[in-house]
Order: sequence, then C-alpha cells, then structure tokens
Amino acid sequence: MSTHLPAPNADALASSQALCRLIEAEISRNHGWLPFSRFMDLALYAPQYGYYSGGGTKFGAAGDFVTAPTLSPLFGQTLAVQINALLPQTAGVVYEFGAGNGALAATLLQSLDSTQLKQYCIIELSAELAARQRQYLAEHAPASAHKVVHLDRLPETLDGVIIGNEVLDAMPVSVVRWQANGIEEMGVVQQASQFEWAARPLADPALLAMAAPWAAQLPPGYTSELHPQQQAFITTLAHKLARGAIIMIDYGFDAAQYYHPQRHQGTLIGHYRHHSVHDVFFHPGLTDITAHVNFTAIADAGVRNGLDLIGYTTQAHFLLNLGITEQLAAVAEPTDNAYIQAAAACQMLLAQHEMGELFKVMAFGNNIDVDWQGFARGDLCHKL
Repeated sequence: MSTHLPAPNADALASSQALCRLIEAEISRNHGWLPFSRFMDLALYAPQYGYYSGGGTKFGAAGDFVTAPTLSPLFGQTLAVQINALLPQTAGVVYEFGAGNGALAATLLQSLDSTQLKQYCIIELSAELAARQRQYLAEHAPASAHKVVHLDRLPETLDGVIIGNEVLDAMPVSVVRWQANGIEEMGVVQQASQFEWAARPLADPALLAMAAPWAAQLPPGYTSELHPQQQAFITTLAHKLARGAIIMIDYGFDAAQYYHPQRHQGTLIGHYRHHSVHDVFFHPGLTDITAHVNFTAIADAGVRNGLDLIGYTTQAHFLLNLGITEQLAAVAEPTDNAYIQAAAACQMLLAQHEMGELFKVMAFGNNIDVDWQGFARGDLCHKL
C-alpha cells in the first residue's frame, strides 16, 4: 500500500515512532483496546508529536493537502463580502478557528472594512502554528497585523463573526459498525507492533442514541462515523454567542447522503503528501486523518441550542452569490498570466468535480439579520 508514497525523513520518522509508543502505552492502560476517537485525538493533537501539534508543514503545495485559502485569495476576498455585511451588526470582531498557515486571515485582514473590523481573534491550540501565523501575517498583512489577537481558549462571550474553514473535519470521530444483532464500536489494538481495528459492543449511551435511529436502514456490516465532538463544539459556540454569526465551510453531506447504503465504509481517510491514504494507521502523526461532516447533525446542534439556521448550500453557490466572478474579473486583463492563474484557482473552488459541490457552507446567527447574500440562490436547508 505504501510503496508508492514518499518516505518520511529520519526526524519525521522518529517523531512518528515516539507517538506510536505513546499510543501503545495508552492502549495498554486501557486494557488492550482504545476507542478510535481517542486514537485519532492522539494522532492529530498529542503534544509535540501529533499531526497538528508537531512541527511539519501541513498546508499548500509543500504539505499534505491544499485548502481553499491557500489556493487563491479570491476565496477570502469573496467571503469578506458576506462578513462585511455582518460586522456592523456586531462588536466588530472576527473569530477564526483552524487558521492554518494564516492565509485566510491575511486575505480577510486586507479585504474587510477597516473601520468596522475592531479585532481579529485566532483561536489556536498549537503554539507552533500560532508562531507561523504571526510570521505569515507580519509579511502578508502588515498594516492590519496589530488587530490580530491569538487565543488558546474561547472567551466567555462571543460578539462577532465566527469562521471555521475545514475545522469540523479535523475533529476526532467515533467509528461504529451496524450488525444484525447490535451496534459495535470500532477501536484500535496492537498486534505484532502494528495497530489494527477491533470491534466491541457499543456501550456509550450518547453514541448509542446517535447510532440507533439508523439501525433499521443500514445493512449488516455497514461502518461509518459519529461526530459527538463536532456537535459539542457547535453547542459550545451557541452558548457563548451573544450576538453575531457562525460560518462553517467543509466537505460533507446531509445525513441521508452521509449514511447512504452505498457509502458502507464511511468517509474516514488519511492525507499524506498529497496522497489519499485509506490506512489511517499509516505513519501516525505524519498523516492527516479526516472524516466528512454530517451537516444535518451540525444544524440540529445549532438549532437545538437556540441559534437561527441562516443557510446551507454548496461552496460554489455561496461564492457565486457573493460575486466571485466579479472578483476574478478585477484581477487583471483576461490575457494576463495573473488572470489565467486566478481563473484556474477559481475553477478549483467552483467546479462540481473539484471543491464546488462536495464543500458546503452552513451558517448560524443570533440576534442578527437572517437574510444573507451568500444564500440568495441554491439554499439546501430543505435537504437537512
């Protein structure tokens, strides 16, 4: 499976091996079996060794995957159109989760109305990533860098616009398997110095409540993910958001599509050096592990906790509604190289077979206007 993948260097391999020893110790302490959600948490966020908490390059051409903000500033410039309409209704603060290398923050700082934007808060748990973001912003948005505040925890009250681009998909998920005689939770065991899957009867009452409604519809052996951490995250934001908006952008489906009978192996996948890796135990700490977002569950979590569901649509519809083609036209003359490059990036953001349809935008509001330009056409809330 791994023969065609580039080998990690010695330092990276040593870091991965150290993480493996840490996970092995936790499996041992847990009587030989670890819920997959805990394995994923350690693989991504274990201090010093996790994928996001370690020191490797994740984003852009040199990393493991490309995100919309690293693809083109057109993404952030167009998103800014919607945020500019919302900021005057709030205290003028933007809160960004999952800021990556700082590319989206830099574009937004340059594109947002400077008289309305009072502060740009980046919530970042990784000190290493926070340092990279500060450096990137000092280089790419020096005039507005003084408005940036890094936080390692959420404020008690939020009043502004919360954005999260590809944040939800990086949260640990539980993996379950529906069988004729009950529901199993998939966990991780160690066999001959390798991590392997192993099933146990699902015992957690909260997970059972999420999984049980699908039991009658899914064939025996059907395996997929549950997303309690994503829902808990939205619940926390809902309780803290006194006034403002939440905009989540990510790849995913409504529940009926997520648990479609043909999607019988779920959506869990790894990303390593721009390769998709189906073995999520491949070089722990060096491989990103993600699962698609169940947007029906996200919508339920928001509405159940008092938020208005503003809209749900594809990334393509959202960006087109906000005028991305006009932003593209302003880049340069169509014959210029800059325009040709920007148009290619725009195609990636909008095309059905690229990011345009798989990526969705979901927004919530509290004590603000519910009529947004971004959802003027193509709203999919009826599918939730």
